Amino acid sequence: MNQNSVELEMESLDGLIILITGANAGIGRALTLDLAHRGATCLMLGRNVTGLEALYDEIMAAGDPEPAIIPFDLSQPNPERIVELVSAINDQYGHLDGLIHNAAILGERVPFQQYKLSTWSEVFRVNFDAPVALTQALLPLLQRPKASSLLFVSSSVGKAPRAYWGAYANSKYALEGFAALLSDELANTTNIRISVVNPGATRTNMRKAAYPAENPASVKAPDALLPLMRHLIAPSSSAPRGYRFDSNGNFEPLVAE
Repeated sequence: MNQNSVELEMESLDGLIILITGANAGIGRALTLDLAHRGATCLMLGRNVTGLEALYDEIMAAGDPEPAIIPFDLSQPNPERIVELVSAINDQYGHLDGLIHNAAILGERVPFQQYKLSTWSEVFRVNFDAPVALTQALLPLLQRPKASSLLFVSSSVGKAPRAYWGAYANSKYALEGFAALLSDELANTTNIRISVVNPGATRTNMRKAAYPAENPASVKAPDALLPLMRHLIAPSSSAPRGYRFDSNGNFEPLVAE
């Protein structure tokens, strides 16, 4: 095995309580189905309630643990709504074993000079401000004697922003910086594994919007990412803490050594 790649294992997720943002579509949907099928109770957060209800029905039809639907507009992460969310999760479950920041919006693919600042602000609210606010509020539920996981879904442009990727690239760059800061702060004081995943080219609606001329069959389906992401969530995982992973399981530290 490459010393810079993680060895994937088959882990039990029975009884875990995991919150996934953007659960109703793409990578979030595939991951939610997979985690539920392996015994986790999934708290499905998103603004597309119809999509979340369809996902709920699919999980229940499979006989997996009953998930929870959390309607939440990440473009409006107001403090009062977040306090209500944390209180409801604490009352119902008492803790979290995992928090997966998957939700994101693309924004515009235009030169910066033509970029609408209103769109720029919205992209940052969804892709950066909301994950920061939710993480701060939910950290007490993740801080427990047993291992827990905080997973950020990023992008190749989050590590190295490129022309015409606008607010999306910059918001993901900021998100990776936040993950690095948090990893450094919590490494020696908690049992929380903080990881960043760059999915690479994946067959999602966002990918289609970014590359409309691309043949969808030429890129991998979201299911290809599941073994890695499941491994990073599992309490028994041997994956290192505080690392950025690509879709092949290769990794590098978030904080420069």
